[in-house]
Amino acid sequence: MLDRRNVLLGGTALTALAAFAYFRPMGIARAAEGDFPYKLTDEEWKAKLSPEAYDVLRHEGTERPFTSPLNDEHGNGTFACAGCDQRLFASETKFDSGTGWPSFYTFIDGAIGTSVDSAFGMTRTEVHCSNCGGHQGHVFEDGPAPTGLRYCINGVSLQFIPA
Repeated sequence: MLDRRNVLLGGTALTALAAFAYFRPMGIARAAEGDFPYKLTDEEWKAKLSPEAYDVLRHEGTERPFTSPLNDEHGNGTFACAGCDQRLFASETKFDSGTGWPSFYTFIDGAIGTSVDSAFGMTRTEVHCSNCGGHQGHVFEDGPAPTGLRYCINGVSLQFIPA
């Protein structure tokens, strides 16, 4: 039932989520600390990526929901890491989760790695590119069959490569 209380509670929750995206602790990205095959200096990453992609891929940022053109990409092809071009997700595994970020139910074998993200008092599973360590997003256990997983990925950390 939609009443004033539910609208206010929902608005408060959305505001809190948006605040997390903009006012998160800044620092050295965990991705940069790993030993990955594809390596660039911080200056090379800044020169290669847009400011938004740099923030997400190298400092585990989050883009605003519903801002990525890749949400509406339904072509046949693959989604690759915007940092190193490694193919991460096949287009047939993409689905509309309604969350505002491109979502997939599985990934291309060997293409991603995971780590524990305990920022903001919650524990989540962070997803990164196995080739460059670039932060992609998070995986949740509320996706469709056959895996039941939802890889919730930042659009700025991806590029679409048509088949």
